[in-house]
Amino acid sequence: MASHDSLATTNVKQKRGARFWLIFLGLCVSLFLSALDSSAVYNALPVIVNDLQGTQFTWIGTAYNLASAAFLPMSGCAAEIFGRRTAFVCALLAFALGSALCGSAKSMTWLIAARTVQGVGGGAILSLASIVVSDMVSLQERGTYNGLIGLTWAFAMAIGPVVGGSFAQNGNWRWLFYINLPISGAALLLVVLFMNLPTPPGTLKEKLARMDWIGNALVMSSTTSLVIGLTWGGVLYPWTSARVIIPLVLGICGLGVFLFYEMRYATSPMVPRLLFTNRTTMSGYLQNFCNSLAVMSCIYYFPVYFQACKDALPIRSGINMFGVTFVVGPFIVFGGLSVTKFQVYRPQLWAGWVASVLGAGGFSTVGADTVLGVSVGVPALWAAGGGILFAATYFPVLSPLPVSANAHALAFFAFLRSFALIWAVTIGSAILTNQLAKWLPSDFVATIPGGASNIYAIIPEVRNLPEPLRSEVRQAFSQSLRPLWYTAVGILVMGFIASLFMSDVPLHNYIDEKWAMEEKSSGEELSQPA
Repeated sequence: MASHDSLATTNVKQKRGARFWLIFLGLCVSLFLSALDSSAVYNALPVIVNDLQGTQFTWIGTAYNLASAAFLPMSGCAAEIFGRRTAFVCALLAFALGSALCGSAKSMTWLIAARTVQGVGGGAILSLASIVVSDMVSLQERGTYNGLIGLTWAFAMAIGPVVGGSFAQNGNWRWLFYINLPISGAALLLVVLFMNLPTPPGTLKEKLARMDWIGNALVMSSTTSLVIGLTWGGVLYPWTSARVIIPLVLGICGLGVFLFYEMRYATSPMVPRLLFTNRTTMSGYLQNFCNSLAVMSCIYYFPVYFQACKDALPIRSGINMFGVTFVVGPFIVFGGLSVTKFQVYRPQLWAGWVASVLGAGGFSTVGADTVLGVSVGVPALWAAGGGILFAATYFPVLSPLPVSANAHALAFFAFLRSFALIWAVTIGSAILTNQLAKWLPSDFVATIPGGASNIYAIIPEVRNLPEPLRSEVRQAFSQSLRPLWYTAVGILVMGFIASLFMSDVPLHNYIDEKWAMEEKSSGEELSQPA
């Protein structure tokens, strides 16, 4: 078992007071906000793109995920230097500002820029929520609380497609973003009043000097370069074009330089070398990346299948996804609770990988003419496995590490998850766009402004096409999506292989005394803000 530093303190049968549960409620509201936005926007995307007359639809999702990934390592660093509450407040304000700008967007460029601002806050919310939970609850107990948080996330993901479809179908897609403002306000109030976690000493100037600005510049520029190459490849330029190869090479090399700098030269590293010193933590990181990459392909492109191949309107598309969204929640809870109950995580992870591979493999056989019940039901197995993996990949990452590494370890965990989402959206888009150019009738492509690259703008029109063109286009979408599902199966198999390298490290029962919640006496617990 890994050793734990002197800042750790035993946390056995700790009483949970009202302030603890109000902080936890604030975390759940914040995560509900982030998950609802993600799932709602993806289902409404064809209508939004059609309304704004845009062509770069990929960047609506990519800009959000790019900003999340680029700033996520910084969120862990900021939480260590400025304190959890200050970092969380900044994340919520950034998300609210981005939501307001998205709702008022007048063009695709405006919306993409606003999604970038929103992504900075949304990504930080995910990592900071995990960090705060790790401050308050030991790893032995954390599965229960992760299950509760996962249930909140899953409920938001379940209703998001229907909410998004309802707003979009009625021409009110801007309210997808405006609805975030009152929810952000409620979360902000709970965080300001009750998140009474310690604030590190020092002046603002001293704290800014401790930030890893060189590391931040490296990870932001490298991630941006890599995403540009992935987004342009096969869509705007051939994969062999210098305009694609150069950004890809610069991005990959830049990320390598970033990790080298962090481990060798950074005085306050965002990604300490400690995170890469054991195979169990590395296995957890790889599993997290592979599962996130595969599941995001599902969430982002299932609406394309239902709307383009099954003639579903946005609301109906959201309902058709209930086979995924209402299954994943209970299995996230199961994954978390089972770890707490049995104090092991490897059997659950292996079961999750097997279920995911079988479910994704089953869906790869679904076509445009498949019975709707089968199309809706088959992904449920994938969702069950994905739910377990989302809840449990967290444990092999943290179990071998000292509790003082929690913030950096969890920020990097969230970074990999967001980075996986970027790859899912951009690779999926490249596969789909290139395949559509191959399968769509050439005379039909000639009538589309922007050609096959303007995929999302044509989806709402498919159901209105005359026969036999309508059937030909539906079949083209089905054939074009199939390689994407095959890719997801391959990624899931890689995740399963990575899981074979983790050891059975016991879950420790410590929290970091440095960040322990400040307890109030019973008479003042709710009467005074922290």
